[in-house]
Amino acid sequence: MGETYAGSAYAIDDVILDTRKTLLTQCFEEDINNTKEIYNLPNLSDIHLLNITQDVPFEYAMPLFGYIMPSLLLVTIVANTLIVVVLAQRHMRTPTNLLLLAMAISDLLTLLFPAPWYFYMYTLGNYNKLLFPPAACYSYHYMYEVIPAFFHTASIWLTLVLAVHRYIYVCYPTTAHTWCTVSRVTRAMIFVYVLAFLHQSTRIFDRVFLPVEFRWQGKAHMGCVAETARWVGGVLTQNIYYICYYVFRIIFVHVGPCATLVVLNILLFRAMKEAQRKRKRLFNENSKSEYKRQRESSCTTLMLIVVVTVFLAVEIPLAVTSLLHVMRNALNLDISNYNDLNATILFTNFFIMLSYPFNFAIYCGMSRQFRETFKDLFMVGFLVNRRWSSSRYSMVNGPRTTTNETVL
Repeated sequence: MGETYAGSAYAIDDVILDTRKTLLTQCFEEDINNTKEIYNLPNLSDIHLLNITQDVPFEYAMPLFGYIMPSLLLVTIVANTLIVVVLAQRHMRTPTNLLLLAMAISDLLTLLFPAPWYFYMYTLGNYNKLLFPPAACYSYHYMYEVIPAFFHTASIWLTLVLAVHRYIYVCYPTTAHTWCTVSRVTRAMIFVYVLAFLHQSTRIFDRVFLPVEFRWQGKAHMGCVAETARWVGGVLTQNIYYICYYVFRIIFVHVGPCATLVVLNILLFRAMKEAQRKRKRLFNENSKSEYKRQRESSCTTLMLIVVVTVFLAVEIPLAVTSLLHVMRNALNLDISNYNDLNATILFTNFFIMLSYPFNFAIYCGMSRQFRETFKDLFMVGFLVNRRWSSSRYSMVNGPRTTTNETVL
């Protein structure tokens, strides 16, 4: 299912194992050839691979994670931190802004947790070293796979909540008075994080890392190998467990939310067009106040449509490739070349991380209130303008309404 073992490529001979431990490694012909090329090994017999790049094309992973990732991490930290600081201001605390704030934090943490391992493994060139002791392997597993998956799942579902929230506000304004409130959105956010944690909770305990001693080139070395936890086989078979996990993820984390967001985006776009026609009629009727309110609402809708569109542009390719990956492994279908599929997943994951700083540019470009608050905090001075800013519009781009909603 695209899972990787912690560790790196080694030629291991004269392996000495404790009688209670087994070495669970796989040796593919393509991995052997890659290992020979990288390490110039004279002998290919009895080679076992413990390789963090076993399921990741090294020729692509190295430039992306080793050279580009440090700069991307710095830009993402700065951009998302600025989003958090601006949206956390008291006069910016609206239902929509709370969701945008939670999304920014989730995206930042999705990249922040695996970043030390990207830096250690690729930038510092330690991809050819075994991880040891087992605590390091557990740390790698949690920070590289489990925790990022948790925050990314939460980010996807928060985006879905945002789209539903805006759809209710635009298409059912009377219902929005009840449903689109700060308290309800806060409860929805908590529910999303709890559900995302439950989804990932089994991954915390489904793998065990065991120490192993071996001899290589006449010297003793220590490493750790991965085994599936015994409880997995006790409750389900290993195949059924991973199939259930990834099928759930495909349906409820990737394909389902993306399909729903596409539909909601289309409906929001149509609603925005209808609002523009209504706004034109109001302008002709000289209803200035209602015209302004409709214009600001359309601006908000447009900004959120752009945010969701950027999200879909990077998430849909991952949803499709993940679906193909699961079908290939679970159903043994010869859909595509395994290496090409892994390379596609690698690039789609990277483009998702590359999209994280974009929201800051979207907010600055399309939200007047975000720009003004940003200027007050970082250009004019927070202390001088705090009292004046607190009396401004309490929404992203417009005055607070009875629904406490951000009007764009």
